[in-house]
Amino acid sequence: MRVVIAGASGFLGTHLSDHLRVHGHEVTALVRREPTSARESRWDPSTGHVDDAVIARADAVVNLAGATIASNPHSRKWADEVMESRVSTTATLARSIAAAERPPAFLAGNGIAFYGDHGDAPVTEDTESRGDAFLTRVSREWQAATSPAQDAGARVCVLRTSPVMDRTSPPLKQLKLLFQLGGGARLGSGRQHMPMISLRDWIGAVSYLLESRDVSGAFNLCCAHTPTNAEFTHALAKAVHRKAFLAVPAPIMKVAAGDLAPELLGSVNARPAALERAGYDFEDEDVTAVLAAALA
Repeated sequence: MRVVIAGASGFLGTHLSDHLRVHGHEVTALVRREPTSARESRWDPSTGHVDDAVIARADAVVNLAGATIASNPHSRKWADEVMESRVSTTATLARSIAAAERPPAFLAGNGIAFYGDHGDAPVTEDTESRGDAFLTRVSREWQAATSPAQDAGARVCVLRTSPVMDRTSPPLKQLKLLFQLGGGARLGSGRQHMPMISLRDWIGAVSYLLESRDVSGAFNLCCAHTPTNAEFTHALAKAVHRKAFLAVPAPIMKVAAGDLAPELLGSVNARPAALERAGYDFEDEDVTAVLAAALA
């Protein structure tokens, strides 16, 4: 397959690009500088520019571009960058896909925060988006920006990604160090469900969706059994051979985390129902397996 990837230099984009190339696919990275090889193509989503010929030749386009979430959650500039970087990239690619004579498939990055706080209730791809938390609003507009591609008849898969656990990247890289130093703690009550997925299952699921040409729609990229924050805290402490008796009170979290507090204290008991219906078999189905793979 010929695959175009936006955000190919990021953590997920790098791993996905390497995986696809190893398996014989042709990958073109969209870059915002002068290309240095034939495997790159310049674009500028802030102005809506992308090489339409590159998009039209592709079998699939994957958008993983977006400003980092791990920054200052109290900054209005940060919030604007998080929103704009996701919506503008998605909209630029969706318009180019729609203009192609044979629209390629579009795998559009998104977040599990789309759903908002649903307590203990199981959350599948059919569950409504609820509330007005910042990342929930971002995810709604992010998904809405795919409309031109959908309206043109392209196969669109919305990747509602939960935190991807790997020892070399946030959030696990920082959490592992914190827990090793004895600072591991549950957040608030610890009863809130926190979805996650191992890096190898994220890559496996996205690759599966790329090659499964008869599936489309939204997909929860998370492990099959979503742990509570308390269960995750216990599992990580055990994995790094430390105790974790501490707790961060919810009022302190709300002040410290700013716009990100609802994502840390809210509960999304997510299920990867659409992926399972599509036939994807997870390697890491629960928090113990996810952390074992991530820390190996």
